Amino acid sequence: MKANHSSVSVALAGSGGAGVMTAGNMLLEAAAAAGYYGLMTRTSGPQIRGGEAAAMVRVSTFATDAQDDRFQVLAAIDWQNVNRFATELPLGPESILIGDQAHGEPPEVFTKTGARYFPVPLKQLAGQVQGGWPNMIALGVLAGLMGLPAQALEAAINKAMKKGVEAGIAAAKLGLAQAANLDGFKLKEIPAKSSRWLITGNEAAGYGALRGGVRFVAAYPITPATELLEWLSPALTKVGGTLVQAEDELASINMALGASYGGVPALTATSGPGLSLMIEALGLGVTAEVPVVVVDVMRTGPSTGIATKSEQADLNIALYGLHGDAPHIVIAPNSLSDCVAATEWAVGLAESLQVPAIVLSDQYFGQARAVVDVPAFEKKSFHRAKANSNGQPYKRYALTDSGVSPMAIPGTPGITYTADGLEHNERGTPSSQSGDHLAQMEKRARKISQLDPGDAWASIEGEGDVALLTFGSCTGPAREAFARARAEGFDARLVSLRMLAPAQPAKLKQALAGVKRVLVLEQNHSGQFLRYLRSEYELPGEVKSLRRPGPLPFRPEEIYREIVRP
Repeated sequence: MKANHSSVSVALAGSGGAGVMTAGNMLLEAAAAAGYYGLMTRTSGPQIRGGEAAAMVRVSTFATDAQDDRFQVLAAIDWQNVNRFATELPLGPESILIGDQAHGEPPEVFTKTGARYFPVPLKQLAGQVQGGWPNMIALGVLAGLMGLPAQALEAAINKAMKKGVEAGIAAAKLGLAQAANLDGFKLKEIPAKSSRWLITGNEAAGYGALRGGVRFVAAYPITPATELLEWLSPALTKVGGTLVQAEDELASINMALGASYGGVPALTATSGPGLSLMIEALGLGVTAEVPVVVVDVMRTGPSTGIATKSEQADLNIALYGLHGDAPHIVIAPNSLSDCVAATEWAVGLAESLQVPAIVLSDQYFGQARAVVDVPAFEKKSFHRAKANSNGQPYKRYALTDSGVSPMAIPGTPGITYTADGLEHNERGTPSSQSGDHLAQMEKRARKISQLDPGDAWASIEGEGDVALLTFGSCTGPAREAFARARAEGFDARLVSLRMLAPAQPAKLKQALAGVKRVLVLEQNHSGQFLRYLRSEYELPGEVKSLRRPGPLPFRPEEIYREIVRP
């Protein structure tokens, strides 16, 4: 074995039906059973079913949301079209290639990196076990190269497989024996035990929605948000809620608005193409002051784009896509586990302010699976101001100082009102008068502008005259880059915005006091985040944009180099 590592990254690739995702999940389960942290991300082609895919697993002694700079091991069940992932699977001279000679040699795009190739007869070894599969042999090889204990691997197989458990364990043990003949990348000592979850970002967002009080969900399936809906469907029934699969995105957002109008906190989840279809209805939510939450699990665009890849390019439509002056809330989680708190917060803000809220997640968070420390939850007291009959004429849209006026539940005697997309007066009666329009616009803007998010508006870490501004899934690799810089005595600060709208210029000004150089990190082509920052904030000193479109994630090393550069 080589020197112990605090982090080891491996990838398992193959064509459709090779079981690489199944094996990848079991490897992550084994790491969790052994006491390690871990992260599994995925990549696949655009096919609806089948096609090449790769499971990318990082096992570490510390919590992380980021892929590392390169992979120590790339194992392939077969090499069919795996070269399409070459840019997503960076290797180096210390890397190892594992493959079955029965399926040919590794593509040159991988061997020219200097990675060493070790053939392992995966298919032949699987044939030695009745019911054995090559992916289970590969699973054992990867676990062995990391130094994961056999009992942890057995525990993962027992947990994951509903049938064929004995064959799976036997095949994995054959893989472990093969790994003993290779130079591996043994992990360092197991970190101190703590309470942890093994969870995806989509599952975390679903749990946050339930914690926030959501009890109705209507949605139309779309990659990569579908798993959020699949998780919520049985979970909602356990708390007395309901999920409806609508016929399309227009129906789903309007069903959610209808449920919310009826007094039930509601949510829908989608991706970029679906969000485009929901924009008009979100404007209805603004005008009628009906709270609703939309979780946008962003993917590569425009149009259909690359449905299975990640990108942060829905920022503009989330911030500015609603027509007219339509104040609303946009929240972005800055870690996989933060998908819980960010979604819960979005529900609470939507309910208390009676506005639509958009949660900007993405494919990287949504479909990644990680071992994370259980978050420390805070008790929040968000609630919807409800109206009661007091014998006076009910003014649903009364011009209050806070901008929030009590909302009646339909059917409450004596306080019926009209809620539609037309401009209206205080009672809700449609009005074309300029005075009513101005008064209601100022009312709707007031409740947003007066919002004080406290410290939750951003995650601020470190000191120094260099600052990196980012949001969402770019935060993970940025955090790791900052850790490397601090380890070398270089002071810098990281600001990851969680509340994107409404903007918080006074808070960011304070966070950037004394900064001479600003780096803006985002995963899109046109620099949407930088343009937004420049429109809403004053950025001090020299400003540099670090941006590129999906699907390639940022890696810690490239960010680190920009931080320490004079």
